[in-house]
This record gives sequence, structure tokens and C-alpha cells, in this order.
Amino acid sequence: MNKIEHIGIAVKDLEKSNKVFASLFGEEHYKVEEVLSEGVKTSFFKTGPNKIELLEATNPESPIAKFIAKKGEGIHHIAFAVDDILSEIKRLKEEGFIVLNEEPKKGADNKLVAFLHPKSTNGVLIELCQEIK
Repeated sequence: MNKIEHIGIAVKDLEKSNKVFASLFGEEHYKVEEVLSEGVKTSFFKTGPNKIELLEATNPESPIAKFIAKKGEGIHHIAFAVDDILSEIKRLKEEGFIVLNEEPKKGADNKLVAFLHPKSTNGVLIELCQEIK
């Protein structure tokens, strides 16, 4: 894993949250994108070398809707940049981590993504991200 790629924050209202984080960081988000397969609308902010992804559910069955219903708004996941997501999935499975999706899928911000179950990572949902060339 190369670096923290972004921190994902689950929010109830993306428009209101965009205003909060724009005030916090002193600049607007640089991208809004919907990921139909995950049932979310995302918004990305940059602050220095770091990125924050806000996630709003677009349907009541999405993972974000379920997360907010159970835990409320807040940090949802930490994403790490990887060079070769397939090799990293294989390595982590061999190390005993629970991989939620064996095959990476297209995520937001031009990335292939895969997730590790929080049960195997001390309660933290981990996302692996590989830039799509």
C-alpha cells in the first residue's frame, strides 16, 4: 500500500455537507460523481496532499444508507492507493484478511476498488484503490 488515497465520510445530505467542508477547507469540492453500483453520490475535496470523499446514499438499500442507519454520519472508510489491486487482493487474502469483493470494481474518481471487511481490520473498513490508466 503506497499511501492513504482518501478518507470516506458518510453524510445524510451531500449539498449541506459540501457547504460545511468548503467552509472548513476554504475551497469548493473538485468533483461530484454518482456510483450507481454502490448507490452513492460522492463529492471530493482536496486539502494539501489529502483527499476527503463525502458519500450520500442514493437509495435506502445502499451500503451508505445502512451505515448511517446503524452508526450515523461519520468516517466510513480509509482508502489506500495500490499499484496492482489484483496482487494486493491476493496478498491480503493469503494474510487472512476478509476481502469483500474478489474482483475489483469501478469506483469513483477513476479508480478500481476492492474492500476489506472491518471484522478483519480492527473495525475499520479498508478500501484498496488503483488508478485506471
